Amino acid sequence: MAGITVKDVNAHDFIKAYAAHLKRSNKLEVPKWVDLAKTATYKELGPYNQDWFYVRAASVARHVYLHKSVGVGHLKRLHGGSKNRGSRPSHHADGSGSVARKVLQSLEKINIIEKSDNGGRKLTQDGQRDLDRISAQVAKLN
Repeated sequence: MAGITVKDVNAHDFIKAYAAHLKRSNKLEVPKWVDLAKTATYKELGPYNQDWFYVRAASVARHVYLHKSVGVGHLKRLHGGSKNRGSRPSHHADGSGSVARKVLQSLEKINIIEKSDNGGRKLTQDGQRDLDRISAQVAKLN
């Protein structure tokens, strides 16, 4: 399956597989507060999935793969959603900046991404190789 990249596989399947890989490898540094946190201010409850930090890290790694340079503000917009304003119309609200920042820092520590010269973060060669390897495994299963 040479030549299979992240762009060639289903996003949901890839993120699920890469999150499982990150959890198995036990290298990703997960903050202590993840069981207490919400992922955005407009949400009422925290995530139901215990492994939501791994899923968010996999999602961010895939997004950095698909785009040249990604910053915290971009990820806040990406993981934002609709704020319920009661009887008034809903509006977009950004996701948590702290979660986005900690995910980027954790991925940086395991050498998946690195700081870019023009601001934001970009993928490393090791990170690209890792993501391509996981996407080849996902393509083989489907």
